[in-house]
Amino acid sequence: MQTVNESLKVTKTRPSKHINYTATAVLAVLGIFAILGPLYITLMIAVKNPSDMTNVLSWPKQFNWSNFTNAWQMTDFPTMFRNTLFITAWTIIFTIITNSAAAYAITRNRGQSKFFNALYYYFISAMFIPFNVIMLPLVREVSSMHMDNDFGITFLYIVFGMPMNIFLYSGFVKQIPVALEEAAVMDGAKPYQVFFKVIFPLMMPMHATVAILSFMWTWNDFLMPLVLLSDPKQQTLQLAQYVFQGQFSTNYNLAFASYVLVLAPVLIMYVIFQRFIISGVVSGAIKG
Repeated sequence: MQTVNESLKVTKTRPSKHINYTATAVLAVLGIFAILGPLYITLMIAVKNPSDMTNVLSWPKQFNWSNFTNAWQMTDFPTMFRNTLFITAWTIIFTIITNSAAAYAITRNRGQSKFFNALYYYFISAMFIPFNVIMLPLVREVSSMHMDNDFGITFLYIVFGMPMNIFLYSGFVKQIPVALEEAAVMDGAKPYQVFFKVIFPLMMPMHATVAILSFMWTWNDFLMPLVLLSDPKQQTLQLAQYVFQGQFSTNYNLAFASYVLVLAPVLIMYVIFQRFIISGVVSGAIKG
């Protein structure tokens, strides 16, 4: 009888799950405007004539599609696109291979080795160091080592992405049963075969997440190419936007048309693979 009374008391004190639909709807509308509002303004400016710029929110009187053609030519879009794609593609490929291997080795040895445990926290601590803090000494070192080019900046993207990626991969590796590796070892597999033939394929959801996050970071990054790339022919699309900034004025119509061209690949990739970002980050952070 006492147990029944205690259970009733717990039931009475338990807070009821009441959903405030009005507040939810208001927050949803505000979120939609916060996301789609800037995108709408960007598209409107990109297709307007300079004479229609009195009200950036208004619908254009006439769509000026030549803005995209002029922006394409002024930024030398094919060359800059090729440079950006080169850096981004190689960054994603080597990031997935090297970061996943490092995270696997660290995660599986943290419990038996203080070195690997310290190494894990060493990488994680790097997440809290802003790039601006190490920017000036990094520029000096990169210049002295002749790494101020596409290959050098690709290497730096891989290294600077390790803290976050190791955090995500480590959480994912903990969910993989060790029995799979033990069975592979009993069948005669060597350590690198265990990783590439057993563990690496099982990491595909996390590979997708890391690839998408690396793509968005590398493709959209402006600061690192600005301070590291010395050859104008190796500039990225983000640096090419400077061509619209004049000494006394800025051609906003062409600039925003160029922004749309640069933004399009990121939007397309995010819309298609957004479920991998959410599920991958959650699964990687649960046991990190």
